[in-house]
Amino acid sequence: MELEFILRIFIAALLGGAIGLEREYRDKAAGFRTHFLVALGSALFMIVSAYGFEGALTTDAHRWDVSRVASQVVSGIGFIGAGTIIFQKNAVRGLTTAAGVWVTAAIGLACGGGMYILAATATALVLLGLEAFNLFLHKIDKHRKPNDA
Repeated sequence: MELEFILRIFIAALLGGAIGLEREYRDKAAGFRTHFLVALGSALFMIVSAYGFEGALTTDAHRWDVSRVASQVVSGIGFIGAGTIIFQKNAVRGLTTAAGVWVTAAIGLACGGGMYILAATATALVLLGLEAFNLFLHKIDKHRKPNDA
C-alpha cells in the first residue's frame, strides 16, 4: 500500500509541476514550486484523510467522516488563493493565479484518491485553457505584446 501512496503523491507532484511550469514560463508569482507543492500536499492530505485513521474507524460506536481533512484543503487553498488577488490601479490582478492554485489542489486531491485519469485530464484541460486563451487573445488583439498575457 505504501508504494501506491508514493505513486499517488509522485503523480500529483508531476501534474502540479506541469501547471507550474506553464505559470513560470508566463513569469507569474505562483510558478513551478508553488503548484508542485500544492498538488503534492493536497494528495498527501487526501491519503492521510482516507487512510491515516484506519485504526479509529473500526469501532461501531463512532462514525468518522474521512472527507473532513480533504474538505479543509479546499477552504485552506481558497484562503491562500485570496492572498494572491491584488486590486491595483483600478484593476484586479491574480485571479488566474488563484484559480490555478485552487485547481492544482483539486488535482492533488484526485491523485491522492487514486483518480489518475481524472487528474491527468484536468491537468490537460487547465494547460489547454491557459494556452488556448492566450493564443486567442493574440489573434484578436494584434497590438498586444507577447508578454502582456
